Amino acid sequence: MSDNQSWNSSGSEEDIEPREEPGHPIGIAEFSGYLSKWTNYIHGWQDRWVVLKNNTLSYYKSQDETEYGCRGSLCLSKAVITPHEFDECRLDMSVNDSVWYLRAQDPEHRHQWIESIELHRSIREGRREKGGVQGRIIIPPPLADSGYGSESSLRRHGSMLSLTSATSGYSATSTSSFKGHSLREKLAEMETFRDILCRQVDTLQKYFDSCADAVSKDELQRDKIVEDDEDDFPNTRTDGEFLHNNNGSKEKSLQSLNPKGINGIDFKGEAITFKATTAGILATLSHCIDLMVKREDSWQKRLDKEMEKRRRIEESYKSALNELKKKSHFGGPDYEEGPNSLINEDEFFDAVEAALDRQDKIEEQSQTEKTRIQRSDAVSLGDAYSSSGTHRFSNKVEEMVQSHMTYSLQDVGGDANWQLVVEEGEMKVYRREVEENGIVLDPLKATHSVKGVTGHEVCHYFWDTAYRSDWETTIENFNVVETLSENAVIVYQTHKRVWPASQRDVLYLSAMRKIMASNENDPDTWLVCNFSVDHENALPTSRCVRAKINIAMICQTLVSPPDGDKEISRDNILCKITYVANVNPGGWAPASVLRAVAKREYPKFLKRFTSYVQEKTAGKPILF
Repeated sequence: MSDNQSWNSSGSEEDIEPREEPGHPIGIAEFSGYLSKWTNYIHGWQDRWVVLKNNTLSYYKSQDETEYGCRGSLCLSKAVITPHEFDECRLDMSVNDSVWYLRAQDPEHRHQWIESIELHRSIREGRREKGGVQGRIIIPPPLADSGYGSESSLRRHGSMLSLTSATSGYSATSTSSFKGHSLREKLAEMETFRDILCRQVDTLQKYFDSCADAVSKDELQRDKIVEDDEDDFPNTRTDGEFLHNNNGSKEKSLQSLNPKGINGIDFKGEAITFKATTAGILATLSHCIDLMVKREDSWQKRLDKEMEKRRRIEESYKSALNELKKKSHFGGPDYEEGPNSLINEDEFFDAVEAALDRQDKIEEQSQTEKTRIQRSDAVSLGDAYSSSGTHRFSNKVEEMVQSHMTYSLQDVGGDANWQLVVEEGEMKVYRREVEENGIVLDPLKATHSVKGVTGHEVCHYFWDTAYRSDWETTIENFNVVETLSENAVIVYQTHKRVWPASQRDVLYLSAMRKIMASNENDPDTWLVCNFSVDHENALPTSRCVRAKINIAMICQTLVSPPDGDKEISRDNILCKITYVANVNPGGWAPASVLRAVAKREYPKFLKRFTSYVQEKTAGKPILF
């Protein structure tokens, strides 16, 4: 992108001095260049010429087509820029429900675009908006933290009252939250009892203070009397008189301690009233606690119901949000095959299976049209396939042929490493599970017996590209890159994309050979081997994932003697087919999905192809 990127229509990247143009306010520099834009799941990423001008981001098919008008535009004032979390080259721009998925050439160019968009927007609006909505990642808060229906908000709005909060502090708000009147009445009684108790405490305090003063005075007086008695001890008074005087002083002291003698307070009555008031407070408080416990149970049940309702609403919200994301972005780059795909294996398989079913229906409808087209079956003589030729890949072809003749014809029925995955009549399909770096590389081997055709005929229709589109339903297009010899060609073909899997292409050499039997009692063998090669005219591209293949179709013809002097007919011939496939699909498709698709598609392909050969050869001379 750097070669085509510019800060203005005629300057370079270093020429960033803004200048005034007609209809282009000074201070706002134009920024343009190529970005890859996600078009749809069929065409994927496509390069588009993107122009940033006048607070608007517009894109064109190419730089040469800008004069024909843009293909789309976004107003930057309402756009939200979201750099991708994993892809360092990608940025998403959205306005309401419209989303543009864009990819720069490298992270540095993505940063330049983001900075240019924000700078352009801030200059246009006359201020740099930092921390706002524009140009920032927006993460919606979860429902639990939004303040609606959360536990903290319930507490803030008085929807939850615990026993602790009720006993620790009573307020008008908490009182009003209770609808029952008995609790308010009991609380009012407690207020009355409290006032009475306060007055009684003051009265008793005064009484106790008076008592303390009286006791102090009495002690001082007694000490004085004792001193006087000691001084008058030699007196001729009798002990009885002294005692009488002493008792009189004590009586006077006790008289001074008479409850009603101090401020007229009835101590006994006050004590009885104090005890009754305290008992009343305790009883009323106990009643209040019982009422609050009952009210707490009622509110707890209501709270549990509200929490359960909130949980169901939250689950529904999340489910609806996920469905909305899938519907609004289904088919976008986040859901295609890749290391950071948001689609799980089950959804991946369901999507692939649905796409394959649609392709099968389309193929069934078009098959009738294909059978109407008759082609001349010009078949080369068998001698043309007796050698590998003299081209640059002839040694590699001979090596592949000998390898298939040695190993591919071996019986795998009793091998524990091979699993029988499909058995339908004469057809058996085996698989050996192999994974390398997380990629499924399962070798596959199928055996089949087809009546009425020869090995030469089967290999001819399998190898000749003129008939490829008649029986091969997975190919989108193909072309012969190079013809090496009469029996060897290099073919490039792209397969139909099955979303969300990425589109695959393959470049391979296809050679057809006839292997003469070493024993006259054994049948000759016809073989077609297809294996991946490299070619300068068909290099890998970012549009497709390049698959690697090593495939062989090996056929032998068995002939049963006709009755009497009759000539050999197609009823007397049987073709034994061995089909082997080693495919490295590349990419990031889940292993379970690849194995399920292979188990489904390979038997269908073999039945479809052999039926096609039977239809093409019916009523025609036998080609041995």
